Amino acid sequence: MLRRALAASLLFVAAHASAECECLWGGSFVDVQAGTDLVVAATVVSRRGNSVDIEVDRRLRGDEELSPLRVWLRTGDYCRPPVDTFPPGTEWVMALRRIDELPPDGFNPSTPNVSYGRVGDYILSSCGGFFLERSGDWVSGNLVDAPRWEYHPPMSPVLLDLVAGHVAGSVSRQSLKEASQEDPALRELMLDTKAFLRKENQVANPE
Repeated sequence: MLRRALAASLLFVAAHASAECECLWGGSFVDVQAGTDLVVAATVVSRRGNSVDIEVDRRLRGDEELSPLRVWLRTGDYCRPPVDTFPPGTEWVMALRRIDELPPDGFNPSTPNVSYGRVGDYILSSCGGFFLERSGDWVSGNLVDAPRWEYHPPMSPVLLDLVAGHVAGSVSRQSLKEASQEDPALRELMLDTKAFLRKENQVANPE
């Protein structure tokens, strides 16, 4: 009897693990972020089961004051990115939805670290550009008018301030697109020139 129960359990786990998400592509970050509850620039601090805890470095939109936050990712057929995508220490911009209620099979006390999530936590969708890679003040990913289902399309990194401005409504979609198409070599030259001029000014005008 025990062996039969174990076999049935393993079959259930295998079927659950092989289930695939089915959703329509919602668009790039600029298309999907407005429909979420919280947009943050954050750093992953830990991982547990199919969730990660993130430390909020900058809140771009939303009323959530707590940090760190727990974000639930893929398990079974939930349309979310794999947890392995977000190792501890990596930096991201995430457009998150708050969990306000659980589906009937959303939580199993026997596997509390692998579930739909908990009420009050957040989920991250994979059905659009809901997450962008971040390196300090620079952001890249499926930001604007990028191909469907490509989370890391070729683009020139964009300043986080521009992304924050778009979320706040002060930077246009077109401005973001133009920034993502700039020549990286030219921008590096401009940044180097600004740094050089600041240094020269400090030498010429010591305090």
